Amino acid sequence: MLRDAWTLAIETLSWIELQRLGERLALARAAKQLGIKDSRIIGLAHKLASETLRRKNLIDFLLNSALAPRSLNDFRLGPRAFLRLYLYETKMVNTDLEKAVSIARMGRSILGWRELKDVEEVFGKILNIQLDSALEGIEDIKKVGLLTYHPAWFVKYCFRLFGRKEALGFLEKAAEIPPTYVRINTLKASEETLLRRIEDDDVDVERVQQLKHTYRVVQSKKPLTRTRSFREGLFYVQDKASCLAAEIANPEAGATVLDVCAAPGAKTTHLAQLMENKGAIYSVDYSRRRIMVWKGETKRMGVKIASPIVANARKPLPTNLSADLAILDPPCTSTGTFSKTPSAKWRLTKRSILGMAKVQWEILDQCAEYTKEGGFLVYSTCSVTVEENEMLIERFLKWHPEFKLVEALPKIGLPGLRGQTKCQRLYPHLHDCNGFFVAKLLRETI
Repeated sequence: MLRDAWTLAIETLSWIELQRLGERLALARAAKQLGIKDSRIIGLAHKLASETLRRKNLIDFLLNSALAPRSLNDFRLGPRAFLRLYLYETKMVNTDLEKAVSIARMGRSILGWRELKDVEEVFGKILNIQLDSALEGIEDIKKVGLLTYHPAWFVKYCFRLFGRKEALGFLEKAAEIPPTYVRINTLKASEETLLRRIEDDDVDVERVQQLKHTYRVVQSKKPLTRTRSFREGLFYVQDKASCLAAEIANPEAGATVLDVCAAPGAKTTHLAQLMENKGAIYSVDYSRRRIMVWKGETKRMGVKIASPIVANARKPLPTNLSADLAILDPPCTSTGTFSKTPSAKWRLTKRSILGMAKVQWEILDQCAEYTKEGGFLVYSTCSVTVEENEMLIERFLKWHPEFKLVEALPKIGLPGLRGQTKCQRLYPHLHDCNGFFVAKLLRETI
């Protein structure tokens, strides 16, 4: 089992580097390629790959110092991936010499001695690396980036936006594995009944104050998606911040709702629950593949009022819809979810923020057309950048004076930046969830 998990982790890291895939897609592709179906092997490989990716900049820095005058780029994908996994496991998890020898031996059996012969001498050097010595003389921004596992450009951005002290708290927390939350699905049964049935599946949860149906997972004896409760649609695995956005939207039963960028279905299923399956939800997403996932999730959760629309939301939609509520959670840089998707950290650059903000603006501008007078438009992202959030809202209000910001309630986060105190921001180090932004706008009656 261990050998298969390492083989899968090596292949996953190779796919990520070769095609810039996210870790889950790369893992699924590698597992299919290798014919691995055992969930225990896949789970262990996912942990190995994700935790190595989380620390990729520090791992690469230490490896390059051990490999000098050569570098990681001098080697093929397989040896590169193995070296990263080897350093993570032997320097950051278990420094036992016998374990290190065993892992090196396993690497040879997986990749073949020819593939690893050029790096054999490095195994010993890796074990002798002293972090303090390796980081000596490194300038502050880069050093903080290495110690918190973030790109230097992002550290600099956070220092400028939040100030050093607050930025350090955010960056350090964002480097940790985040808590897991679930939203229990009262479309299936009463809250009390659902909690009993979830407990019967050996899942221990605790209530999140101020939110209606959101619970933090304290422990679970097996993966949540393998429980009977999950299969029966009794809960949705959903971050606390995402749950907040739907509650701020606060759709009434019988309302007409436009859910833009709707797949895989967290917002749609939550909105339907709040609406008690009364009214109509039109869920738009550009991807047919993602809409197929959406269909599976809405069916699992017992949603009966949602209709899918496959369309590019950056352009006029194929509908004359006039919505009581439009809710938009567009593609973003995901700078608030680096803890959950560590590979995203290494794909982004400073330019990525402006490129994503352009896409977000085009979608948000379109959403205005489908929000009726007296209706609401809710905008949210799992990013902490101002370009994707407050600056976008500022621009929207200038272009659409018929809209105004209203208080985003319930209030569990901090006020927005740039004077937008009616918006909310959430941060991992303060709110134990994804970094998040949400704004609620009212289209006034003229």
